[in-house]
Amino acid sequence: MTYPKLEIHLPKLHHNAKMLVEMCRKKGIEIVAVTKVFLGDPEIARTLVEAGIPMLADSRISNIKKLKEIPVPKMMLRIPMLSEIEEVIEYADISINSEIEVMERISQTALKKGCQHQVILMIDLGDLREGIWEDEADEIIEKIIALRGIRLVGLGANFGCYGGVIPEKHTLEKLVEMKKRIEQRYGIQILYLSGGNSNSLHLIWENQMPEEINQLRLGEPIVLGKEDVYDKTIEGLYDDAFCLFGEIVEIKTKPSVPIGKRGVDAFGHIPQFVEKGMRKRAILALGRQDILLDGIKPKDANVTVLGASSDHLILDITDAQEAYRVGDIVELKMNYGALLAAMTSAYVAKEIIRQPDKKEKGKFQ
Repeated sequence: MTYPKLEIHLPKLHHNAKMLVEMCRKKGIEIVAVTKVFLGDPEIARTLVEAGIPMLADSRISNIKKLKEIPVPKMMLRIPMLSEIEEVIEYADISINSEIEVMERISQTALKKGCQHQVILMIDLGDLREGIWEDEADEIIEKIIALRGIRLVGLGANFGCYGGVIPEKHTLEKLVEMKKRIEQRYGIQILYLSGGNSNSLHLIWENQMPEEINQLRLGEPIVLGKEDVYDKTIEGLYDDAFCLFGEIVEIKTKPSVPIGKRGVDAFGHIPQFVEKGMRKRAILALGRQDILLDGIKPKDANVTVLGASSDHLILDITDAQEAYRVGDIVELKMNYGALLAAMTSAYVAKEIIRQPDKKEKGKFQ
């Protein structure tokens, strides 16, 4: 097998999705599975749907196209570019929006195609990414309702992705209040209150989720078994459905601080070093072109990442549990950003594991 390699364990992904679907369903919440981290791969997406996921979402129309044959609704997770509206209407059933100009163009295009496109209006509740302000809502909604090629089916909010804002009960209650006001004033039904991403999961466990919130858009909890607020593995979920492996190409004992006059590195940074004397180091054949350096750590807790260039990952293996040799394979754990980078890299081989490990087989019954 070619290295670096990313193993994708479908039984573990199925398990994670099934557990999350059941957990959220008890609170009246449906999960929209975000497929962007695995580039909209149809086999992976189909596995999630078989586990009970009722809707798929992606921010790239090229990924949504790959999901065309999977018989569940698709959501465009990023505000459509004017240049891609025709494709969004063709391949996505619903899209998130906040710009009236974009929605006007969607309506015009949908009418030409003889259809109506569903829209979730995004409300900015403090994270300062996409969304309108609350005090703009009535003016915008009046304009949306007048667009015959659009149907307003939901209100949504996003948290954590830009401003790091953690959703709270009183914050999401603003969506609930807005829904009630809109339905009463305009006589329409708001089907979805999309209460954020994995940052909102903690409100379920803490019994703080408003009852009217009925949708969450989840990626990381499904693929890595983690939630964002406390950065912990969710009980009962797998955190190794995706595993990254790299091959050692050099092992040498060297000083811990470079020798000679120093300037910036290849990426424009001034690296900092701690004097630890002579250390045994291993170089893996992968680098910043393949991974997010800050988002990986070796599975062996006694091995540390020293740094990386475009094509070389340098590890300190002085205290490693194993006696590594050139040609050995090192397993690396990833956060969401590192997984996204590894999946996107054309230089990382992808291997799909379709059967459960023998030692874990009983967990997937």
